[in-house]
Amino acid sequence: MVSTLIDQSERLKTILERLNEKSVEDYYNPYRVFEWPDELPSDMWWMTPELTTTHGTPIAEELNADQLYALSRYESVNFYSLNVHGIRELLIEVTKRIHTPDFRTPSEFFHHFIGEENEHMWFFAEFCLRYGGKIYTQPRGGAETIPPSNAESLLVFCRILIFEELVDHFNSKMALDQNLHETIRQVNRIHHQDESRHIAFGRELVTVLFEDFKKTATEEEIDYVSDYLKRYMTFSFESLYSPQVYKDAGLDNPLEVRRRLLDGPRRQEFEQQVYRKTLSHLTKTGLLRDRDLATYSTDA
Repeated sequence: MVSTLIDQSERLKTILERLNEKSVEDYYNPYRVFEWPDELPSDMWWMTPELTTTHGTPIAEELNADQLYALSRYESVNFYSLNVHGIRELLIEVTKRIHTPDFRTPSEFFHHFIGEENEHMWFFAEFCLRYGGKIYTQPRGGAETIPPSNAESLLVFCRILIFEELVDHFNSKMALDQNLHETIRQVNRIHHQDESRHIAFGRELVTVLFEDFKKTATEEEIDYVSDYLKRYMTFSFESLYSPQVYKDAGLDNPLEVRRRLLDGPRRQEFEQQVYRKTLSHLTKTGLLRDRDLATYSTDA
């Protein structure tokens, strides 16, 4: 049983003990820690330029400074909107498993995880509503595709890990970017602080779950898991390329803009940068057969 392998993993127990202590030591009240200004300046970057979807592309060269700033505003709001939707999904899945026989050992950490992620969802939504006036809708696809099978929990926690590592790539860079407003840096800095614990836990948990899965899985089933995760990584990455964002930023033909960006040469380089650590870990554990995501492009 999965529970036996999780319960017997001394490495996981040691990690959980340390992370539980850190969750208590690092606790903060998000409803008090943020001082939200009435508005953020429009004549500055709201996202690190290198993280915007048009950076280094011919489309960026077609835009003036005001248009690039506007695009970064809406891409910023879209990024935090994706966080809201992703957190909602992971909260549902983790809550379904807390204090169940298969997940007795990590249940104490799940309490910290659920509490922290709920607070993250609040401050991301607060940012979107205060400074963007809305939360962008969740992209279609991806969220409904986990099949009921002996790999279900493995895929759930792999998805959570992929989502957290994608987000943390952005958080860690924007937290240190002096060109961004302090409120934006603070949101990213605080989230990065918590996500570093969640990622450490997630990497160890998916390793244990995959070791259990391999005991009875066929090569075809292992291939299916690898292909599934690559499709999910691509779906998540392509969610950053929002035609609604391009429309709100005043770009003509937003669907064509998206197509050009996804088909352009910078896309693959950007995707590899975002998932560098994720691909390294998942290939090292055997969850991915290789690091190639090029054949998995979809219309998110």
